[in-house]
Amino acid sequence: MATTSTSSLTLQHNVHKTCTSKSPKTLQLDYGVTKVSFKIRFQASHIKRKQLCNATIFNDVVVDEDVEKIKRLQNGSDVRGVAVEGEKGRTVDLTPSAIEAIAESFGEWVIDGLKKENGGVLGQDKVRVSLGRDPRISGPSLSIAIFAGLKRAGCIPFDMGLATTPACFMSTLLPPFSYDASLMMTASHLPYTRNGLKFFTPKGGLCSTDVEEICDQAARKYANRFAKTSLAKDGVSPVRVDFMSTYSKHLRDIIKERVNHPEHFDTPLEGFKIIVNAGNGSGGFFAWNVLDELGADTFGSLNLRPDGMFPNHIPNPEDKVAMSLTRAAVLEQSADLGIVFDTDVDRSGVVDNEGNPINGDRLIALMSSIVLREHPGTNIVTDARTSMALTRFITERGGHHCLYRVGYRNVIDKGIQLNKDGVETHLMMETSGHGALKENHFLDDGAYMVVKIIIEMVRMKLAGSKEGIGSLIKDLEDPAESVELRLNICTEPRYAKDKGVEVIETFRSYIEEGRLEGWQLDTCGDCWVSEGCLVDSNDAPSVIDARMYRYRNSKLYMSLCT
Repeated sequence: MATTSTSSLTLQHNVHKTCTSKSPKTLQLDYGVTKVSFKIRFQASHIKRKQLCNATIFNDVVVDEDVEKIKRLQNGSDVRGVAVEGEKGRTVDLTPSAIEAIAESFGEWVIDGLKKENGGVLGQDKVRVSLGRDPRISGPSLSIAIFAGLKRAGCIPFDMGLATTPACFMSTLLPPFSYDASLMMTASHLPYTRNGLKFFTPKGGLCSTDVEEICDQAARKYANRFAKTSLAKDGVSPVRVDFMSTYSKHLRDIIKERVNHPEHFDTPLEGFKIIVNAGNGSGGFFAWNVLDELGADTFGSLNLRPDGMFPNHIPNPEDKVAMSLTRAAVLEQSADLGIVFDTDVDRSGVVDNEGNPINGDRLIALMSSIVLREHPGTNIVTDARTSMALTRFITERGGHHCLYRVGYRNVIDKGIQLNKDGVETHLMMETSGHGALKENHFLDDGAYMVVKIIIEMVRMKLAGSKEGIGSLIKDLEDPAESVELRLNICTEPRYAKDKGVEVIETFRSYIEEGRLEGWQLDTCGDCWVSEGCLVDSNDAPSVIDARMYRYRNSKLYMSLCT
């Protein structure tokens, strides 16, 4: 679950920090007209006080607004912030010095973890950490700071350059690279002004509690430094590597081996026309280094060249403009398939040969159809924003649908836990386009998901079918109307979640009492809002995400628990 907005007090610039004379173990923070007191335990019998820049330090306890600046950068299992000027109402908070402290803390966290695994001994080899990035304009300057932070932690940094989020994870697994950890610098589909970090080890993506620990350590480092500037020096030279070629070959080999074309094994996509819309993000490689190499015709593809300003549309498979442009290209080129990637290619959507957009529920249904053919009766985990029509679609094909909390990491972690508990779960998907498969290390990889769809498309043709991939979901009942609402809650961040629960529980009672004629409430299975099913992000103030469906029988359903 995404971590909640910080509940600690954010100190304003006019804060006065004092140590009370009666009890040296109590710090009193006096800001404005309000006084807040809290107790801190110290091992020493007295407090050594010193001044560092704008921070006041009592032994190792820092009372500084800079601590909260770093902590606020955490966004669930990621780090995100504003990296360049240009966004009204938002100041730059993901600075080189901030991201350097985070990278250093991540390096130390990785080293500590490896020591624990090896009985407290690290060995002679230094820890190796790779860094990839999307094409955002802040990427090059922030990369220098990250390399400096990793170096100071005692790691050897490797520069993958332009990469994708799934590739960064795979760089910890695929030989001869097999790094101890990896970082991906991206802010997904957010504006060019934003940037962030995603964290990986060979075990997978870090959970929110791990990232919280790293950010806490980084906050202390940042606040204790005299100057809030990056300590990066010219001498930090990472090892430049070309991992994307290895990753591309990995995807090509999967397609070749699983299609096993009887006539042209090495070019199984001969005769297929496929449109790729990379949104000027990192996904252009899929057209050039995967599809073209396998014999596909990708003429007419869109926005393949990386451009960190994203001039054409938001790189997002949920974006209507992105899907509309891809649909038009598919119809114009009489293509067999259209593909839409988000910026860092951990999400995707497709368009079938008739120009029908396949994202959201439709994409989950398509992947469910493919996976259930391979693993009959498997469990499928999704976020709670899906429709009852999708549940029927899955169950009619012998699958089991598990609704869970919003957030791709929550959905994936639920699937991992179910498998540990002995419940076979091969697919975990969120309506946003995040899709993870058990066979692919539980990694949400938009390119791998498209690979699965392409393999099925080729197999259908080899079996004599003249229908496109969209025929697999022709039985999915589409709602007559589907609306997603994002409701802002105006309150302090630390109270936002409680207020959200209050609002939704009030509305729940309103519906259940029959006061809104014609409506029924879908309570999302075992996952009601009181368990934490609220959007909680520093990307936007939206904390309630409601989806409403209207079916042909005119009954209205609202799924609120997201």
